[in-house]
Amino acid sequence: MIRINLLESSKGKNKRAGGAALPTMPAIEMGDMGSPRLKVIIVVAVVALLNFGYWHRLDSQAKTIATQMQAAEQRNRELSDVKAKYMERQKEADAYKRRVDVIDQLRTAQTGPVNLLAMLGQTVNETEAVWLKKMDDTGAAVTLDGTALSTDAVANLIGNLQKTGFFKTVEIKETYQDDAIKDMQAFQFTLTCEKGKS
Repeated sequence: MIRINLLESSKGKNKRAGGAALPTMPAIEMGDMGSPRLKVIIVVAVVALLNFGYWHRLDSQAKTIATQMQAAEQRNRELSDVKAKYMERQKEADAYKRRVDVIDQLRTAQTGPVNLLAMLGQTVNETEAVWLKKMDDTGAAVTLDGTALSTDAVANLIGNLQKTGFFKTVEIKETYQDDAIKDMQAFQFTLTCEKGKS
């Protein structure tokens, strides 16, 4: 409780010359501000209130994080299902591609000799004075035996075979003049042609 004394104090009036009295200052009394126990209780209550507010904020953040984690885990499960389906489809696509590649290889191998014979027939037809008697296809190379009217015709055949791009190298293995043919000059030849990667 606060008391303020605004009245002049009756004790100790000093009179000066002229008989004027000096005014006195008002006095303010502060009442009892409470016991130390009350102060401690107030401080503890304020701290508890602040602590509760901080806990409430942390609790709401924890609930938000838990909700977000559940949503993320659900999304992760959905994506793992999509990934599993994608991997399964990828395996199917790879198996299909392997089958198609095998079929293409078989088709290439099937038409390989046909293409080789067609190319050789056309090349020999375009080269004058050359006839083939025998052809051996060993896989990596082709051996050609034939007859030509001149060594120039054999050289022309070698040049024409190289121009086809079908062979990596074309080498003459042997050539000799055939004495059995009396009416004209004839050469027997053997060529070895190494196939290219095509």
